Amino acid sequence: MEEKAKYFVNNLSKGSMRRFRMLIKWMILALICGVGIGFVGIAFLESVSKVTEFRIEHGWIIWLLPLSGLLIMLIYDKFAYDETDRGTNLVLTAIQTKEEIPLNMTPIIFISTVLTHLFGGSAGREGAALQIGGSLGDFFGRLLRFDEADRRIAIMCGMSAAFSSLLGTPLAATVFVMEVVAVGIMQYSALVPCAISALTAHYLTVHFGFHSMHFVMTDIPEASIKSFVIIGILAILCAALSIFFCVVLQQSHSFFVKILKNRYLRICIGGFAVAGLTFIVGNQDYNGAGVEVIARALQGDVQWYVFLLKIVFTAITLGVGYKGGEIIPTLYVGAAFGCAFGTIAGFSPTLCAAVGLGAVFCGVTNSPITSILLCFELFGMEALPYYLIAIAVSYMLSGYFGLYRSQQIVYSKYKADYLKRK
Repeated sequence: MEEKAKYFVNNLSKGSMRRFRMLIKWMILALICGVGIGFVGIAFLESVSKVTEFRIEHGWIIWLLPLSGLLIMLIYDKFAYDETDRGTNLVLTAIQTKEEIPLNMTPIIFISTVLTHLFGGSAGREGAALQIGGSLGDFFGRLLRFDEADRRIAIMCGMSAAFSSLLGTPLAATVFVMEVVAVGIMQYSALVPCAISALTAHYLTVHFGFHSMHFVMTDIPEASIKSFVIIGILAILCAALSIFFCVVLQQSHSFFVKILKNRYLRICIGGFAVAGLTFIVGNQDYNGAGVEVIARALQGDVQWYVFLLKIVFTAITLGVGYKGGEIIPTLYVGAAFGCAFGTIAGFSPTLCAAVGLGAVFCGVTNSPITSILLCFELFGMEALPYYLIAIAVSYMLSGYFGLYRSQQIVYSKYKADYLKRK
């Protein structure tokens, strides 16, 4: 009996020491990623902010968007890390396989996204952040001589840090990279490094004066059967909208490639199209990321057609080859659509805008837990029951569409079936 007790104590001690060493290892990586990628995120935020201010003050610069497109194509031709330019899909593939992410992805997507925002392309920045974070995370993992499995966690750690730095939502950033890779499962082995890196990058960014995105909710109706029925209808429509948005973004690229074989000509004509549409609408509400329009939607102050125009601008911009992300445009489209629905239905456009934002984000990323946390961090907990029901419905009804072709569908959304397909 005494020998068994000693054996048990020795094994327990060895297991505890092994877990403790693993914790120290991931803390070191997470701090490296959080600080290093946090500073890159700060530089990226500052660059995008400055060029956006310059573009708004000097509207004529939008007419130079075609020239910036040619410059982006030259950069990719000269320094391309991936012949098919898979972007975020390459990062997701690297987590699933042994494929490496070249370090030069970071400067290329950084410069190209800043150029897109400077000259008025309609794109976000978080997609670029995922590529920057994944590239640097992979670099740090290889620098520390991690094995294949640990290197994949290092990539996720870097993605969390970059996402948190740019969007200012560390909880959503932590869970997003564990959830988005494969629908139906969560890679909890990455929880500690992703959490520490996301929080480190977030607080570093805040320390240097960049504040988190946060919106004040002022009109939240009391919970009732009628309220939940209306939110349920909105969720169904948001699921359909998320499918439409994904299809338009993916098919726009195929369409432009089919009719314009030459990449330089394609991006040049696309730039003129965005500039011409900006001139026609008479404002810059659809250029850049559009965070200010999201704020207006949450005040009930946007026209019903705004979400459609944003889809058109974003589809042209990304479809012809300009660089940037899809996440902020997704939030824009969801908030604007929700506001329009609330105005027409006569039911709190503010609440509907917030619900629409979360539901459409869930539909295009297939990440329900992240979507709930995102709403919590952006809007607070007061309307959490509405977010929960809308996101759940949108997740189920949005099917297997998504922004990222490399995202794997591991388990069915409808029943306990193992699928394992893209």
